[in-house]
Amino acid sequence: MGDDKGLPMLKPTIFREYDIRGVAETELTTDGVTGLGRALGSYLRRAGARTVVVAHDARLSGPRLRDALSAGLLASGCGVVDVGMAPTPVLYHAVTRGLGEAGVMITGSHNPPEYNGFKTMLGAGTLHGEAIQEVYRILREEDFEAGEGRMSTADAIPAYVEEVAGQFRFERRVKVVFDAGNGAAGRTLSLLLERLNVEAVEMFFEPDGHFPNHHPDPTVEENLEALKAKVAETGAELGISFDGDVDRIGAVDEQGRVIWGDLLMLIFGREILSRKPGATFIGEVKCSQLMYDELRRLGGNPIMYKTGHSLIKAKMKETKAELAGEMSGHMFFADRYHGYDDAMYAACRLIEIVAGSGRPLSAQTEALPVMICTPELRVDCPDERKFDVVTRTKQHFEQRYETIGIDGVRVLFKEGWGLVRASNTQPVLVLRFEATSREKLDEYRREVETVVREKLNG
Repeated sequence: MGDDKGLPMLKPTIFREYDIRGVAETELTTDGVTGLGRALGSYLRRAGARTVVVAHDARLSGPRLRDALSAGLLASGCGVVDVGMAPTPVLYHAVTRGLGEAGVMITGSHNPPEYNGFKTMLGAGTLHGEAIQEVYRILREEDFEAGEGRMSTADAIPAYVEEVAGQFRFERRVKVVFDAGNGAAGRTLSLLLERLNVEAVEMFFEPDGHFPNHHPDPTVEENLEALKAKVAETGAELGISFDGDVDRIGAVDEQGRVIWGDLLMLIFGREILSRKPGATFIGEVKCSQLMYDELRRLGGNPIMYKTGHSLIKAKMKETKAELAGEMSGHMFFADRYHGYDDAMYAACRLIEIVAGSGRPLSAQTEALPVMICTPELRVDCPDERKFDVVTRTKQHFEQRYETIGIDGVRVLFKEGWGLVRASNTQPVLVLRFEATSREKLDEYRREVETVVREKLNG
């Protein structure tokens, strides 16, 4: 592991709240990742896992990291089932149906192309928080299990497609544009669409880790411009976009308006409440107040919680929520499904609602009050400083306004709110604002951004 015992070859800052992630060529060295594989394998064996399913997304570094990680897992005594390039929900599904007791998805998610990382599934849960720090401790102290695991390969996509396609019988044939963003969705999504009653227009289905058309991050509106244009050109009733590893969904209606994650949550939640009165829903701190208020008005039990797929999955189990969602497009359906974030399944649920309504996607939001909001705004801030900047920003506003401190600080103004939190996946602060008017939105944004700048420069 290095010249000195206990000196890891991976930086401690890549061991984040709910995954392990860094710049592939400089921070995720081959030897370091083999050591990580030994540490992860040791942790998983001690937790009762014997076989680990491994998949990677379309990033160029994926095969190298897969080989390095697998070598470490095998050396720890774990069996490895390599399912190749596949979406994250296909990996989740493979573990759920017993291909292994654990799984590791090698993905950089929405980070720039040079990043990559590891999301680890154990049973129905995902490693986060103290568990990830324990993996780092095992790596740092070289507290490894030893053994000789067996390597095998499998195609996990057909079984996934069989289960998801088997759930849906759309009432009418809807025209939908799908933008796979040159990520890992291509093959799985094509096979799925062949089985569904949908008129599909396919864009950028060829996996390409250079991401030549746009970056696969549906939270950035400019990444949806090609989708909007194709929806308008083809007369589709909606457009659906995916991130690089296909656990996050983006959507636009037939008018080219983006339907952000919190409005998708509301659309899905409304349908669930028609069948399950009083259902519980988990949202996160970036979600619109409108979503919480409307779900409550409809008889639901909406709970605001922290951002992060692992954290939200744990909270869902605790509260027995039927659905959870994030602004970023992670949608977790326990209703009729397995409770993990699967953008292809979420897309099917959205098409099902549109098909059943007899009208295009815009009809799902036309009766809602209009709130003015920003998308996620990202402010560069070094990983080493971001949590301190948020803490000092929080201290400032706590003295002046009512605040919610679940995850960063959500400042409650008279006619809206502003949020500042540290990203768990990038060296950035995430800001978002919502208000009853453009004037109030600009006012709240100026006030919060001024304080953030002061704390950044102070």
